[in-house]
Amino acid sequence: MTTETPGARILLVWLWRQYLSKHWKLLALGMFFMSLEGSMFGFLSYMMKPMFDSVFVGGNSGAIGWVALAFFGIFLIRGMASMVQKVVLTRISQLTVADIRADLVSHLMRLDGSFHQTHPPGYVMQRIEGDVGSINKVWRTIITGAGRDVIALIALFAVALGIDWRWTLVALIGTPLLVGPSILLQRSVRRNSRLARDVAAGLSTRLNEIFHGIVAVKLNGLESYQSKRYAKLTKERIRVEIRASIGQAAIPGLIDIMSGLGFMGVLIYGASEIMSGAKTVGDFMAFFTAIGLAFEPLRRLGAVSGTWQVAAAGIERIKELLAMRPQLASPANPRPIPEGVPEIRLENVCLSYGDTQVLRGASFVAEAGKTTALVGPSGAGKSTVFNLLSRLVDADSGVVSIGGVPVPEMDLVALRGMFSVVSQEAMLFDDSLRENILLGETDVDEDALNRALDAAHVTDFLPRLSNGLDSPVGPRGSNLSGGQRQRVAIARALLRNKPILLLDEATSALDAQSEAIVQEALDRLSHGRTTLVIAHRLSTVRNADRIVVMDQGQVVDMGTHEELLARCDTYADLHRLQFDTKVSE
Repeated sequence: MTTETPGARILLVWLWRQYLSKHWKLLALGMFFMSLEGSMFGFLSYMMKPMFDSVFVGGNSGAIGWVALAFFGIFLIRGMASMVQKVVLTRISQLTVADIRADLVSHLMRLDGSFHQTHPPGYVMQRIEGDVGSINKVWRTIITGAGRDVIALIALFAVALGIDWRWTLVALIGTPLLVGPSILLQRSVRRNSRLARDVAAGLSTRLNEIFHGIVAVKLNGLESYQSKRYAKLTKERIRVEIRASIGQAAIPGLIDIMSGLGFMGVLIYGASEIMSGAKTVGDFMAFFTAIGLAFEPLRRLGAVSGTWQVAAAGIERIKELLAMRPQLASPANPRPIPEGVPEIRLENVCLSYGDTQVLRGASFVAEAGKTTALVGPSGAGKSTVFNLLSRLVDADSGVVSIGGVPVPEMDLVALRGMFSVVSQEAMLFDDSLRENILLGETDVDEDALNRALDAAHVTDFLPRLSNGLDSPVGPRGSNLSGGQRQRVAIARALLRNKPILLLDEATSALDAQSEAIVQEALDRLSHGRTTLVIAHRLSTVRNADRIVVMDQGQVVDMGTHEELLARCDTYADLHRLQFDTKVSE
């Protein structure tokens, strides 16, 4: 019987080298007690011979005590060994799964934005939870069950061979019939298990979209529509799961057929030797018990082979993910980041996403310590400039530099450590207000924190929260209003105190009162920093030191509000559109 394909062996070697080898001492301890438990099956079958020959048939009353004591000892050792090895191997499995999950989360966060654009959160979550969970579920079955059963088989067949090797061959007469079907079934299980994981990822993605967009679902009456889409994916998962389970169930079924052939052959062949006196009843009972006990571990090992294929599909996908490497990485010899407050410069920058050209030779300078605004219609390339500066993408051609140092030549972590960012949708985590401002920093001075809270006007609403800074903000900051979330993001940026400030539509979603408060906080935040602002509301950037007008990926003009209003048709059209909209309102 074949329990592994060559591919499965490669995956098992990878799993050992990456994760299991560090726990080899615990694993060795567990294997010792596992071997002890498995070997008791052999002793149990062997004790059938003295029990029948000496006690039941021979009538030796003096043997009753030691035979009974031997049976008790077998079960005592088996029970204690089973308990110890399960505890030890459970610890190894939990540590291993925790390591895999931690590595996956850390690795996936470091992959490029292009990966996360093409792989939705539901897919990523399924890889971390579903695939790793499948390994955890089968771990005990494969290691504790398979390891014990292999040792038990060795001990049981040793007893059977010791009694009569010919009887043993007869008992295994059906084994060759298992090889071909077993290999085909294992391939089917692996293939269908992989499909099942893909469908599960689709289900996770659908749930993620439904509950993140629950307001839109309700407002548009999409409950039935989304339910039908989810039900369709559920039916598909049921279909592939059933196909995988058929393969898993068929392997133990084949072993049952083999077991029936073996028992039939032994009874026919062995009965004549018992009746002729060539073999004793004790010989037959010890052999029969050994073979009878052996077929059950064989059956479980057959089930394990199918179970392993399920785990192998998950390991294969995890290995593929961990093998991915970000294209945007730090250079081998990074240049130091510029000191002080730097200028930002784009020189003839071009960038395409696939066949779509986003920037077409864009050039401008954001002077050090001043505020530069980027304006233009949607799709002009404004947000792409931010992505280039923080190196979420690299330009196809041209130069993007900060303080005279090209962005790709800096260490990636150091580069991104130069920015404070406040965007239209302030990303808050389901944690306390304090943690959302500190973001893991543990050495922040309390006075500095209070100054940031005051400057960002967080102290205006802080007394209304039940536990002040320790109040939970809820999922995605749902316990706070839009204006309050923006003020928290500004306090976070103030506390970071970085030389470059990126503001991406930071006030566009706010009412007039909240906008005024947030805009005042932003003005304080931008003081003494090189500030880049993306804004659709021209009223929020008319006082910028320089306004850069973009259209279709190009810089069409630069200047002050008054200069652009007088000479730039694109800017004048934007201004007129907003003014006319306000009048019509």
